Amino acid sequence: MNERKIDLKLLIRSFITIIVVFSTVYAMANTLTPREKWILLPDGSISQIMPEIEVIGLEDEFCLAQNIFFEAGIDTMEGMYAVADVTLNRVEHSRYPNSICEVVYQSVMRESWTTKQYPDLSVADRIYAPVRNKCQFSWFCDGKSDVVPTDSANWKKAKEVAFNILYSKTERGITEGSTHYHATYVVPNWIEDRGMNRIGRIGYHIFYRWD
Repeated sequence: MNERKIDLKLLIRSFITIIVVFSTVYAMANTLTPREKWILLPDGSISQIMPEIEVIGLEDEFCLAQNIFFEAGIDTMEGMYAVADVTLNRVEHSRYPNSICEVVYQSVMRESWTTKQYPDLSVADRIYAPVRNKCQFSWFCDGKSDVVPTDSANWKKAKEVAFNILYSKTERGITEGSTHYHATYVVPNWIEDRGMNRIGRIGYHIFYRWD
C-alpha cells in the first residue's frame, strides 16, 4: 500500500514538473527576441535562428521540398534552388496564393465520384482531387503517385535546398523575380500569350517573369 502511495506521489510530482517546464518554455518562446527564437532542424535537433530569418511552418517547408523534388529532383543544385526561388516568388506575387503550400497545390479541383453520389455528406467528408493537367505544377495533377521516397538522395537534397533558401536565404533571388519556367525541351503557348520576359536558363529549365 505504501509503495502505491509513493508511486502516486512520484507520478503527480513528475506531471507537475512537466507542466511547469512546458509553461516556462512556452512563455520564453513568446517573449524572447527573434535572435532567441527556436526552430526544428531537419535532423530533429533544435537550434536558434538569426534575427533576419522569418519563422516558416514545417508544413510549408515540406511543401517546398516536395515541389523541388518533383519539379527538379534530377536537376543541378542550382536548378533546384531556382525552382524553389520561383515558388517563393509566387507566394510574394499578387496573382498567386500567399502561402507556400497553397502555391504548390494550386489547381482546379473536382469532387470524386465516390462521394459525389451522396448529397447528404458533409463538406469535411467529401473527397476532391486535382483535374488532370489543370494545376500550376504538373506533378501534382499528372495522375502519378505523389508519395516521396524518403530514403532517396534526391529527396534529401530537396529538403536541404528548401531549408537553406527559407532560413538562410541561400540563392534567394537567383531567378531575378521569375514566376514561370519550363523544361528546356518544350515550348509552351503561355510564353507569347502572357507576354513573359525571358530571364535565362538555370539547370534544366528556362525562366520567365512579368515586367
